[in-house]
Amino acid sequence: MFATHRAGARRKLLRRLAAPFLLSLGIAAACVSPSASAATAAATGEPLYFGVSGPLTGPNAQYGAQWKAGFDLALDQINANGGINGHPLQYVFEDSQSDPRQAVSIAQKFVADPRILIELGDFSSPASMAASPIYQRAGLVQLGFTNSHPDFTKGGDFIWSPSVSQADAQPLLADLAAKQGFRHVAVLYQNTDWGRASKDVFVKSAAARGVEVAAAEGYQPTDQDFRATLLRVNAAHPDALVLIAYYADGAQIVRQARESGISLPVVAASSVYSPKFFELGGNAVNGVTTNTSFFPGDPRPEVQNFVHDFEAKYHREPDAFNAFAYDAVVIAASALRAGGADRRGVRDALPKLHDIPSVVFGKANFDPVTRRVIGVKSINLVARDGHWVLLDKTAAVAAK
Repeated sequence: MFATHRAGARRKLLRRLAAPFLLSLGIAAACVSPSASAATAAATGEPLYFGVSGPLTGPNAQYGAQWKAGFDLALDQINANGGINGHPLQYVFEDSQSDPRQAVSIAQKFVADPRILIELGDFSSPASMAASPIYQRAGLVQLGFTNSHPDFTKGGDFIWSPSVSQADAQPLLADLAAKQGFRHVAVLYQNTDWGRASKDVFVKSAAARGVEVAAAEGYQPTDQDFRATLLRVNAAHPDALVLIAYYADGAQIVRQARESGISLPVVAASSVYSPKFFELGGNAVNGVTTNTSFFPGDPRPEVQNFVHDFEAKYHREPDAFNAFAYDAVVIAASALRAGGADRRGVRDALPKLHDIPSVVFGKANFDPVTRRVIGVKSINLVARDGHWVLLDKTAAVAAK
């Protein structure tokens, strides 16, 4: 309880320190709380819509719930500050369960609906990439804001992503493994396009850092029993497990490893960063390390402003997927303001946007060739008693 009190006090101090910086920066109305722009009238015209394809049910449902919280906070602020040229911004969220077949059906529905001016999602790269040809042919921007597959944006000039590619993310995971002194690891990865591509980049990046991949085994996203796989990779005598997984399968793997007597350290991809990881993994996930591009303890003014507004609305701390969703709506709103209520206008506006206010990146800019956001951030975390804490801070405390 004392640690929780200190953490809360520290966040309040950070926000007080951040306040004058926020005022001086003059952050755009789309990304500030309504009270900061009281002189701007609330949007009252006919609404403009973006579509969302993502999981609201099924094994990845928690991600959809995290998205909605970020979306709704962003819309509160955007619409209280004039919306899109006086029009309130709203969204239509269709539940894909992050299944490629359902994502295709949703894409067909969205492209046929003239109200939908830009689409956000799907959650997983396989689901999004299955739908990309439909969006590309119809000329509707697909903003895959959690789609890190290196080939995602190669689907065409209407396919964009503010997500860091696995080509950049997996070297950071390899850095995290090497930093902890691991030299002989076993990799368990989802046997999907995303998982295989991520594993391949990790293996190459690990080798460049003196980390040998002693064993690598894929599994299906629907698998529930990982014990046999764990025993096989453990036979290679690794000094750590590396998971390229989501929160549900990642938590199950760690729990079953501990139940099988495998006490190896675990390094996991940032996709496990979810409150559900602790709910499903319990005490077994203590000590798991990961990295993320957003952490609520980050003292940057834009982060502390977002944390303050999120806690005021939801009475809990935001996580990375709340921030990713919030940023995605701000980006979509920026493109709609610049390009107008026109699908092609939105596409044409995206490469011209500069320094879009962003919680994750500070200021977001797109590479017009790759259609991905420029810049990589990485914060190393460790799981401790149901919470993520800074790995470097934990190590410093342990060394004293």
